[in-house]
Amino acid sequence: MIIVVMGVSGSGKTTIGKLLAAKLSLPFFDADDFHPDFNVKKMASGIPLDDLDRQPWLEKLAQHIIDWEQHKGAVLACSALKEKYRQILGSNKKINWIYLDGNKDLIGNRMQARLGHYMKAGLLDSQFEALEIPSYGIHAPIERDPQSIIQHILQALNIHQNLSEIGILGMGVMGKSLALNCAEKGIKTAIYNRHVPGKEEKIAQNVVKDNPQMRHLIPFDELQVFLHNLEVPRKILLMIPAGEAVDQQIQQLIPFLEDGDVIIDGGNSHYEDSSRRAAFLEKNGLRFVAMGVSGGEEGARKGPSMMPGGDREAVKGLLPIFEKIAAKNTNGEPCVAYIGPEGSGHFVKMVHNSIEYGEMQLLAEVYGLMRYYFAMHPPQIAEILEQWLNQGESSYLLEITIDIMRTKEGQEYLLDKILDQAAQKGTGGWSVEAALKHAVPYGPLVEAVMARIISSQKSNRLALSNLYGIQKPKGDFDYSELLEDLKNAYRTVRILNHEIGFSLIKQASDDHKWSLDLAKIAGIWTNGCIIRSDLMMKLSTLLDENSYILEMDDYVSLLRSDHKSLGKVISASINAGVAIPVMSAAFQYFLGRVTASSSANLIQAQRDYFGAHTYQRVDKGPDEYFHTEWKKSGD
Repeated sequence: MIIVVMGVSGSGKTTIGKLLAAKLSLPFFDADDFHPDFNVKKMASGIPLDDLDRQPWLEKLAQHIIDWEQHKGAVLACSALKEKYRQILGSNKKINWIYLDGNKDLIGNRMQARLGHYMKAGLLDSQFEALEIPSYGIHAPIERDPQSIIQHILQALNIHQNLSEIGILGMGVMGKSLALNCAEKGIKTAIYNRHVPGKEEKIAQNVVKDNPQMRHLIPFDELQVFLHNLEVPRKILLMIPAGEAVDQQIQQLIPFLEDGDVIIDGGNSHYEDSSRRAAFLEKNGLRFVAMGVSGGEEGARKGPSMMPGGDREAVKGLLPIFEKIAAKNTNGEPCVAYIGPEGSGHFVKMVHNSIEYGEMQLLAEVYGLMRYYFAMHPPQIAEILEQWLNQGESSYLLEITIDIMRTKEGQEYLLDKILDQAAQKGTGGWSVEAALKHAVPYGPLVEAVMARIISSQKSNRLALSNLYGIQKPKGDFDYSELLEDLKNAYRTVRILNHEIGFSLIKQASDDHKWSLDLAKIAGIWTNGCIIRSDLMMKLSTLLDENSYILEMDDYVSLLRSDHKSLGKVISASINAGVAIPVMSAAFQYFLGRVTASSSANLIQAQRDYFGAHTYQRVDKGPDEYFHTEWKKSGD
């Protein structure tokens, strides 16, 4: 198919031509690019071209049209003002002519605003004098917006608009993997990545080039063209870094969007930012979905766990797409569901990451005890962990830890060559802030974050290690009994980590009136995400909006006995000089939660002593408060 978009300068030939080419998946060419330098200089000097100037230019274009017709076809933006020019280009039987029809005042105003173009507004009179409006072809009034013009042209051409179901903006690791996942599931997907000269060039095109089998993947490097290639209401998934970049991208999108279009933030944004963005976009007639995505690169490519929150109707329209690409649980159900309003989707993902921090640190502590106290080598550790895996402690993080233990580089274990500095991206710290804000005890998961911070201070740790010289005793003892306690301790801390995370979700849901479904959230986390496990499978059937894991019959008897194993492991680790902050904090959390009478009465007395904060009494009513003059005058 050959399409020539014609009209006087300033009528929008290039804009409409590019949009039309994108809709039809055809290459676009601008006839102005084929002018010889002599013609360009002449027009830039304000001198109109004559027919002798145009003749070789038109003949050159005619030859290109023959070449394009023999291949895929093309869309050409060309003024083609006179009938004889159009005859040189080719007969009207071979070419689909699109005439952009507009009055001189409208076009003149557009040309006045166009900077840096060699065709000056003063030449517009000569353009209209030369114009011979064709009696054939499609006449498209340019007073309409570009999208309406394109729809008019496609309807006149009787061409089905094969638009993309979803657009993914940002072709980093996660964005690219989700795009390939969508395309593989038969979802027509438009992809876009910003263009940064010398740094990010043709990123989207290269994704398609590297994956030629993905027929449903359409690349773009112009934002407006990308957006016009989407079905209405448009669904734009942002897979870009959290923070200011998201706000900037939203501002760039707004001028090209229409009421009802949906923006989905699939990054690790702060939930309060997401709530703010939801309110802002609602005022602009747009819908916003704050969606947590878990599973890493592999999950995004093969099936992630997804937590969309925000506009309920928008999520309802997205679920047919998301359910196709999501991981499936053991019942074949997709690991995606509507979470709740505002930024709740990102809040739940934040807590997911917090539990992930705790689970990772717990495994690191188990490894540390086995490696540096029991003096076990990585393959021995892997063997023990595999036994735990087969005895009901199955989890994704345990599985990958076993793989890591067995990975060698030459004759050495790769783990021994990795620097002991753990990085973090922020969600762990955010969850600590949220726990403080909602007054939820969070000790073990706080310690998981703190452990990473301490690990990052490598040079200081080395200096202090030399200063104190604490020696770790190594495995010249029978650790078999302690190994069983370690397994029980591992199981206990995992239960407590999940108790803490779900308690924060429950409290935030109550405080924000989100009405979050804990069982549904656990169900989403049964596959695709990093913290998927047999424990999560069980919780998905036990949790409800009023439940605490510590109160569940399934775990009461278990923790009643296993917490003693945790105490033994902590005692042994202290004697051995091995730091286990998450295990230690979990033990303190458990004891604090199950202790009926604590020492906090002394704290309240101290507060009243120096600040007259008052206190309540165990022998008085719940609404009565008291103050004591603790230090009598003259004493």
